[in-house]
Amino acid sequence: MKILKQYKAILFVAGVLTFGACAHEDQPGESQLDYSQPQKTALDNWISTNYLIPYNINAQYKWNQNTVDNNRFLFPPMISSVQPALDVVKQIWLDSYTKIGGADFVKKIAPREIVLVGGVNSNTNGTRTLGIADSGQRITLFEVDYLDKKSRPNVTEFIHTIQHEYVHILNQNKPFDEQAWQKISPGDYTGTWHLEVLEDSRNLGFVTNYARNNIIEDFAETASTILTSTKAEYAAILASITEESGRQKLKQKEALVVQYYKDAFNIDFYALRDQAEKNTNNVINN
Repeated sequence: MKILKQYKAILFVAGVLTFGACAHEDQPGESQLDYSQPQKTALDNWISTNYLIPYNINAQYKWNQNTVDNNRFLFPPMISSVQPALDVVKQIWLDSYTKIGGADFVKKIAPREIVLVGGVNSNTNGTRTLGIADSGQRITLFEVDYLDKKSRPNVTEFIHTIQHEYVHILNQNKPFDEQAWQKISPGDYTGTWHLEVLEDSRNLGFVTNYARNNIIEDFAETASTILTSTKAEYAAILASITEESGRQKLKQKEALVVQYYKDAFNIDFYALRDQAEKNTNNVINN
């Protein structure tokens, strides 16, 4: 019995020694993972100064396949295109809302990330997707490489994208009166908006063909088109409508947009429009 106990003890000790030896052999050597922080470039520092610190918005220009549709032919922007595009967005969108809405307005209600894509996001129906708002947390902007700061039409189209998507984010925070809006153009919305003629859409009271997609897009298109148009340009849109009923419908929608900004955020929508126009002129002329 005593011998048996000693035998068991020897086995136990041997087992511990063996386990200890195996455990020692299995310990990893120096880690192969790189924990060092990547060195910030001048562009990264500019983004931090103009976006991350004042607005808590990260501008993502480095490629991340998790933030884009991998079924489409998309690619990152050229490095030389990033700061000019972000500067346009800052001056016309961020600075305008900050000036009229207050220093903390965009900081409180904003996407936490802006993703930049260099090329065109083409759709099978022949249209282009210029931007996407993802759950109010991210805005993706396409065609960054094609932005020409000296071209008003090009700048207007580019900034229209983020103005439109930001209206969606505002609506997600405080909904507009969808019932009142629905009563203005009932029965005139269509999923084939891209096949419509602009003149016909405007005669029905829509500022663009895309506004005919649904009432959510109609509100965003009405607001963003006014914000990206000069007073003269928007007056020309109203004047081009040959059907008086269509002109009055668009004016009704404009009035609801103005009231929404006042009631929901205490923002003078026309003052915001004027500031955006002023900042657009600064971008194009400098």
